[in-house]
Amino acid sequence: MMDRKSALELLHKYTKTSSLRKHALAVEAAMRDYAVYYGEDVEKWGVTGILHDFDYEKYPNSDEHPYKGNEILKEVGVSEDIRTAIMGHADYTGVKRETLMAKTLFAVDELSGFIMAVALVRPSKSIFDLKPKSVKKKFKAKAFSKNVSREDINLGIQELGVDETEHIQHIIDSLKTIAKELELEGEI
Repeated sequence: MMDRKSALELLHKYTKTSSLRKHALAVEAAMRDYAVYYGEDVEKWGVTGILHDFDYEKYPNSDEHPYKGNEILKEVGVSEDIRTAIMGHADYTGVKRETLMAKTLFAVDELSGFIMAVALVRPSKSIFDLKPKSVKKKFKAKAFSKNVSREDINLGIQELGVDETEHIQHIIDSLKTIAKELELEGEI
């Protein structure tokens, strides 16, 4: 199995922008925390989070991402369950999310980015004082982060079978653990 160091090397090889690298770290943190919560393989889930969009910067079109990444991951020996979860995180691929890991990846992907955006527009610019209520309020504001698919977020929560407020709080807590790397420590 690919380890975290190798996954980060692959991410950095294909992804140069800071924002996409931060997104990968945020999804990794949420995946690791959920793996602990569910009693699953923390390393495998973390690697899945790191790699889910590693090809996006180079192949941003829906006819290439995550298909090209899947080919690359297969070549370097990444397991089929990780590759299937990554394929399933893009709803348009038609790959069903059947495993808990795949459902969790889909449920944390868009929402992690959305939560980061909400934290950054707060006066404190901090994840540490962010509450689910504020995330829900911004979620209703369609002009805010309008490229974030609210449908995917809702579908992810539904498929994972979790309470919306608890899920948001879980991701907030996950992001707090790497706030410095995400530049979400704020001005508090």
